[in-house]
Amino acid sequence: MMHLPILRWGEPYQSMEVSEVVHFATGEPIATFGRANGGLIMRDMRKASRARDALRAVPIDDLITMVGRAGELYTAATLPMGDGAQSAEDFVRAQSASTGLPENMCRANMKKNAFVLGEMRNILTSLTRGLSLDVLTSGYGEERQVPISYQAESPVLGLVLPSNSPGVHTLWLPVVPLQIGLVLKPGPQEPWTPYRMASAFFEAGVPREAIAIYPGEGDVGAAVLDSCGRSLIFGGTATVDRYRGNPGVQAHGPGFSKILIGDDEVDKWERYLDVMVESVLINSGRGCINASGIWASRHTQAIADAIAQRLAAVRPMAPDCPDAALAAFVVPGVAEAISREIDADVQAAGVTEVTARYRDGERLVREGRADYLLPTVVHAGAPDAAVVKKEYMFPFVSVVECPESRMLDAIGSTLVGTA
Repeated sequence: MMHLPILRWGEPYQSMEVSEVVHFATGEPIATFGRANGGLIMRDMRKASRARDALRAVPIDDLITMVGRAGELYTAATLPMGDGAQSAEDFVRAQSASTGLPENMCRANMKKNAFVLGEMRNILTSLTRGLSLDVLTSGYGEERQVPISYQAESPVLGLVLPSNSPGVHTLWLPVVPLQIGLVLKPGPQEPWTPYRMASAFFEAGVPREAIAIYPGEGDVGAAVLDSCGRSLIFGGTATVDRYRGNPGVQAHGPGFSKILIGDDEVDKWERYLDVMVESVLINSGRGCINASGIWASRHTQAIADAIAQRLAAVRPMAPDCPDAALAAFVVPGVAEAISREIDADVQAAGVTEVTARYRDGERLVREGRADYLLPTVVHAGAPDAAVVKKEYMFPFVSVVECPESRMLDAIGSTLVGTA
């Protein structure tokens, strides 16, 4: 069984405290990892400037080449991993086993991460609006014949990472070629991507001292946020509210992404049915960019009914099945609590669960140790229903009837709005 040690600026560190990663279906341990603590992180952050110094010693053009090569290694190579080695297929199986994601989704997220690494030069050009990348190293330069200066707010970026979807890792991949070090606290069920990506970076030539990985409990995440000058955390609405207004912490929470069908197109809604279904179902509904709301001024009952009929065919399948579309819930009790909350919300006036007409059995499906929630489509006759403001980590969508003139005021927070 593989052991993943703490990485203190690229160097393995054997902790006295060890946790297990278990298979979601069997409960069997598939790996162990060393647990860090807040004191260790606070002590290591005294050397954080060395991470940026090591990266500034490498030209950004070379770092871009290195991360591009790392993307190739990440998707195809057998890489050093903890006290062993891991092939790409081993990675997919391990990630699926601990997160409940079907293997086809793990491969899709691998491709997404590799695409970002392969397109890094274009991405940095977009992020900097074509600024000469030498400015990031020297701290000064000229843009349109105007002298400019640059100063990094922190030598490292701290990240408290989630377990729900490996696709979010694309957000931190550009950090290394920007010559900023990484301090990663992996999600408890998904340590695989941070460790494999770090290994690919090292094999491609990125300085080891630029990356630290600290698995652990909540105190570790808090220490990362407290000790890094700039940090990014993933969490729920409460997490976003907690760090709102804190310039040192960027909090990523639920997306509440929506599809808005205007009055000029709503009578032709059938044209967009495939897009609506895919937006709800892709990646098992786990992404913040999945649609959790579809809004229109009319035909909403027909829209909800059509989506429900399409999604009713989706059932749990074996993780290695190429057609598997549902991910399992790996934390006991979570799926049941979500299902009960939905059951309570659909008792409200004007709210109907449409999928119940077509679903064979209950929403909550138990298969051994694994819990699944079948896709759920709810129709709300008005935008003030409580269920409209909900988002869950499975294919769930509220189809909401709302006059077009009120939509923008009523939809609330929306990460991705498709209109």
